[in-house]
Amino acid sequence: MKKNNNCDLKTCFMCQLTLKEWHPVIERHKRNFIVKKGEVIIKEGDPVSGVYFVTSGNVKVHKQWGDKELILRFANDGAIIGHRGISSSISTYPISATALETTKLCFVAIDFFKSTIKVNQEFAYGLLMFYADELHASEKKMRNLALMSVKGRLAVAILGLRNQFGLDAEGFLNLALSRQDLAAFTGATYETVFRTMNELLAEKLIVVKGKQIGILNEAGLVDVSKK
Repeated sequence: MKKNNNCDLKTCFMCQLTLKEWHPVIERHKRNFIVKKGEVIIKEGDPVSGVYFVTSGNVKVHKQWGDKELILRFANDGAIIGHRGISSSISTYPISATALETTKLCFVAIDFFKSTIKVNQEFAYGLLMFYADELHASEKKMRNLALMSVKGRLAVAILGLRNQFGLDAEGFLNLALSRQDLAAFTGATYETVFRTMNELLAEKLIVVKGKQIGILNEAGLVDVSKK
C-alpha cells in the first residue's frame, strides 16, 4: 500500500453520514492509501485492525468456499469493507478483499470506528440498514446457489452488476471482469461459466468485448434470471 493524503471527507459512507463537527476528528484518525490492481487489502483469517472505505476504484470481497473462491460482492466508490470483522465473538476477518484496479482507500482503526458509531446517530442507523441489506443479499445469494441454474445465476449477476456499476456509452458494464472472477461471483466453475456465456451470446442476450459484457436484450435476460 502506498500512502495518499488526498481525502475530501465527503466521498465515503462514513463521512457522508457523520456530523460535520466530527469530520476534524476523522481527519486526525484516518489513514489514506493507494493500492495496485491485484493487491490484497484484507486477508481472511488476519486479526481485525479496522475498516476500510473505498474512495475510488473497485474491490472484490471474497472468501474460501471449500477449495474454491466465492466472491460475495464488489465494493466501489464510497463502500465499506472489513465491517464483517466487527464482532464480540470473533477477532479475525472472515473475508478477504482484493483490488481489481488501482484503488484509493481510507482506513480507520476499529476502536475509533466504534466510537464514531456511538457518537453519530445517523451513521449508526445507516450502518444498521447496510447490514440488513447485506444480510438479505447474502441470503438471496445462498438460495440462488442452492436452487438456481448457473444460467439463471449468471443472468442475475450481470443484471446486478449493471445496477451497481451502470453502462458506458456503448452499452457495456462499467466493470472489466475476468471469467475467473465471474465464475467466483456466480459460484460456478470457469468451464461452466464459459459454456453458459456462449449460450447467452448465441441467444443474443449479451455481447462480449474482451473482459467487458454488454446487454443486448434486457427483457430476455430478466426472463433467464427467474429460472
